[in-house]
Amino acid sequence: MLFALICTDRPGGLDLRMATRPAHLAFLETQAAKMVSAGALLDQDGKPCGSLFVLDVADRAEAEAFAAADPYATAKLFESTKIRPFRQVYKDGVKIAP
Repeated sequence: MLFALICTDRPGGLDLRMATRPAHLAFLETQAAKMVSAGALLDQDGKPCGSLFVLDVADRAEAEAFAAADPYATAKLFESTKIRPFRQVYKDGVKIAP
């Protein structure tokens, strides 16, 4: 099942994000099979201000566990994390669902 994780950084969190980034990337390497897509959300100046993940996991509990284990989350970088079921309609420019 697909889930979107939308994580918003706390104000002034860029230094914490950059300090925690190596651990975050190492964590993502261990979770690569679950990720359909992942990357940083950017502010108006093009600087990271959050994260977006599309995960393919068994259920919401697994998506929540992924979110909780992310070093960004354990460092308390995120002001908020939203987890939403996701229905993919297009993939690589091709419609795959009605």
